[in-house]
Amino acid sequence: MSAFHDLTLTGLDGQELPLAPFAGQVVLVVNVASKCGLTPQYAGLENLYQHYLAQGFHVLGLPCNQFAGQEPGTEADIRQFCSLTYGVSFPLSSKLEVNGPGRHPLYRLLAGEGAEFSGDITWNFEKFLVGPDGRVLARFSPRTTLEDPALIEAVESALANLPGA
Repeated sequence: MSAFHDLTLTGLDGQELPLAPFAGQVVLVVNVASKCGLTPQYAGLENLYQHYLAQGFHVLGLPCNQFAGQEPGTEADIRQFCSLTYGVSFPLSSKLEVNGPGRHPLYRLLAGEGAEFSGDITWNFEKFLVGPDGRVLARFSPRTTLEDPALIEAVESALANLPGA
């Protein structure tokens, strides 16, 4: 297993959220926020998730309050907002830090020193496409929409390389 798949997060429900079940799958990892101008991207994330789920694609949302305090609510608030407003069905973690000394180990792996796509997360809704082996295949800016042809092409290319595809 990869370092990515060795990690376990805490879900919004307080339960463990291991990444091991994502081994052999394609995952889009996104730091999310409920009170951001980019929050409507939740709809695109859910659409992408539903469209490609049967092919081995997953979305993993990671709430973060490090950008202008745009994720101030509790885990229960976040879960309710995402469910009622956007019908989110993909997994969401509890709030975590993506930058600075408290950077979560997942973000040290995705964007820390020595990572293929290193550098601080610039804002909410920055996206990392992780391949079936846990390697980061691409990084997309917060402003990249979920309908962007480059993002769709990267997802479809990663899915085409899954065993049995």
